Amino acid sequence: MLNMILIDAGPLIALFDRSDRYHVQIKDFLQQGRYKLITTTAVMTEVLHMIDFNVEVQLDFLQWVALQGVLLQEISQQDISRIIELTRKYSDRPMDFADATLVIAAEKTGIRKIISIDTDFDIYRLPNKVQIENVFRI
Repeated sequence: MLNMILIDAGPLIALFDRSDRYHVQIKDFLQQGRYKLITTTAVMTEVLHMIDFNVEVQLDFLQWVALQGVLLQEISQQDISRIIELTRKYSDRPMDFADATLVIAAEKTGIRKIISIDTDFDIYRLPNKVQIENVFRI
């Protein structure tokens, strides 16, 4: 059985943008096939914005999502107050909306691992100071 893992925008952008400096590394990492990827629509939006240089690349990404290359964790109206709380708590970083939704996804699902290019998730904490472990180290 595959392990469920959260994935941030950076690795998804790198996967679909061949010119990205992490493209080969993330492609090789994901081809190991050990994980079932989970993300949020906020992360999807960020990815689509960053790969807007080519509509075909955007469509490839959307098709991959449709084929469940990544599953979407719902963020609801009730989660907005928690997003505000997290954004205030990490205002010195600052925490962006997509990252806040991933923290909420971790809280909702119990998933404690993430694939991310940046180091923000080394700082963010879940309740009881639980860390989300970044398994993709560059």
